[in-house]
Amino acid sequence: MLFLTVQDEICDAQTFPFFLHANELYQRFNIECREVRLEAFKKGQSPYAVEIDGVCLQTWFNLAPQEMAGLIHKVKATWPLARIAYFDWFAPTDLRYAEMLTPYISAYVKKQVFVDFDKYHLPTLGDTNLTDYYSKRYGLDLPETRFVVPTEFSKKLLLGPGFEFSSRIRHLLRHPLDCKGRDIDLHARISVDGDEWYARMRAEAKQSAVALSAQFNIACDGRVSASQFASELRRSRFCFSPFGYGEVCWRDFEAMATGAVLLKPDVSHLRLANDIFRPYETYVPVAWDLSDLEQKVKYYANSHLEAQSISENALDAIKAATQSERFLAHVGRLLKMLEIECE
Repeated sequence: MLFLTVQDEICDAQTFPFFLHANELYQRFNIECREVRLEAFKKGQSPYAVEIDGVCLQTWFNLAPQEMAGLIHKVKATWPLARIAYFDWFAPTDLRYAEMLTPYISAYVKKQVFVDFDKYHLPTLGDTNLTDYYSKRYGLDLPETRFVVPTEFSKKLLLGPGFEFSSRIRHLLRHPLDCKGRDIDLHARISVDGDEWYARMRAEAKQSAVALSAQFNIACDGRVSASQFASELRRSRFCFSPFGYGEVCWRDFEAMATGAVLLKPDVSHLRLANDIFRPYETYVPVAWDLSDLEQKVKYYANSHLEAQSISENALDAIKAATQSERFLAHVGRLLKMLEIECE
C-alpha cells in the first residue's frame, strides 16, 4: 500500500498508525506500507516502481474538480492495477469531493460524518454545517453551497483514524495522571483569528469563558508553547473546547488524555470510527449558543465524583480506541473494500 500524503500534522495523524503498526500489518495481512509526499509525486519524484495493490491518497481541501481529476488520472496511469482509497482528513463534516471521486475510488476514509446521512443532501450557507449555523447566528452573508453526494457513494465510505491515533496524543498518554494539585479550574485558551464566522464564533466562546473568571481560576489569556499548554491541562479540572473549522479538535483529545473534564458544544450529530464522545459519560456537552456553559461549569465544579467519572471514562475510551487490535480491524475493512487479498 502506497500513501500519497500531504505534509501537515493533522494529515499525518490519519496515516501515522499505519506506520506505527507496520510490523503487525505485515504479520496479519502481509501488507507493506510506503509513503511519498504528494508534492513529490506530482513532480515525478520517487514513485515506487514495485507493484502497488492500493494507493491511499490525501490532498488539500481546495483543489478544483479538474485538478482532482488530473491527479486521479496520474495515479491510475502510474499504477493501473492499484485500487484507490481517498483519505479525507478535513475538519468539517462535508463531503465536497464525493461526486468527483465516486467513479474512481474503492474507499473514502473520513474521520467523522453526520449520523443523519440525509443532511448531506441539504444546501448550506458557506461550505459546511458550521458556516451555515454561525452565518445565520451572526447575520453574515455567505453564498449557498450544495455538495452532491451520489447514492452509491455511501457504499465506499469508511470511518477511519482520527486525532486519537496521532503521535501527539500518544505522547500525552505516556504521562501518568495526577488528579491532585489541579489549581486551574477551567482551561480556555482560545485563538480568535480566521474567517469572519470563525473569528466571531471563537470570540464569543472566549468571552463566555472569561465571564466566569470572577468565580473560577481560568487560564485563557495569550498564547503559550505546546509544552506549557499540555502542562496547564494536567493542572486543570475542566477544559472548554469550542469548535474549530470542524467540530472535532486536537484540544478535545488533549483534554481527555490529560485528565481534564472536557466541555464542548454538543456533537451528538456526529458519528466517528471510535465511540469517544458520549454525552455526560466521556464529555459534558453544552449548547451551541453557549447559553448553559456557566451552569454546566458550576454544576460539575461542585459534583466531584461525577466529574472524576467523566474524566476517567474519557481516558479509558481513548486508550481502548488506540489498541492495535481495534486499528487492525479497521485496516481489515479497508483492505476488503480495496479488494486486496491478504496472504
